[in-house]
Amino acid sequence: MSRTLRYDIPGTDWRRGLSETFDSAAKTLFEPELERPFDLVVEIGFGRGEFLLDLAAKNPDVAFLAVEVSFKRVLKMARKVARAELENVRLVEARAEVLVSDCLERASVTEFWINFSDPWPKAAHAPRRLIQSSFIRSVAQALEPAGVVHIATDDVPYSEQIDDVLSGEPLLENLHAPRPFASDVPGRPATSYEMGWREEGRPLHFFDYRRVL
Repeated sequence: MSRTLRYDIPGTDWRRGLSETFDSAAKTLFEPELERPFDLVVEIGFGRGEFLLDLAAKNPDVAFLAVEVSFKRVLKMARKVARAELENVRLVEARAEVLVSDCLERASVTEFWINFSDPWPKAAHAPRRLIQSSFIRSVAQALEPAGVVHIATDDVPYSEQIDDVLSGEPLLENLHAPRPFASDVPGRPATSYEMGWREEGRPLHFFDYRRVL
């Protein structure tokens, strides 16, 4: 039996429309709850949301803009954010490519987090993967000087594509060089999916690239 989707928000609803994000600088979405200057962190595809909730709770003076294409996931996350009484999170239902290329000012983002996006494992579906050259160029342009993009995957073919795309972007430099990625990053929060995959012994790939000065 399927569970009924609850639409009520037990507190402040921090969802924002894509048009609202497009019409104003992203940082204005956090005012007056946050006072400038503050860092802007963007999570793309927050899934169940535990990673975002952990980061936002530990960094109350940092603005977290989270984008997810699924209405259901955004709604569920809005309920979790409201229950946690987090005022430094804003949620947007949109395609990440649109948000990054059309709604974020250049040199405005301190960090991007992209955790385990859909690997589209069939070769014919590879063009649907999020990490493509045009997308990463938009990410790099949105990063502040020395800003960092973090990308994680458990899929080996996808990791090879990610490596090719990131290493081919001249605006970014690899923080794990000469290695293409790290298999473990001490202190990095873990998602529920990640913990399950570690127990299964699946290979994990953590890419960390910095915007060149």
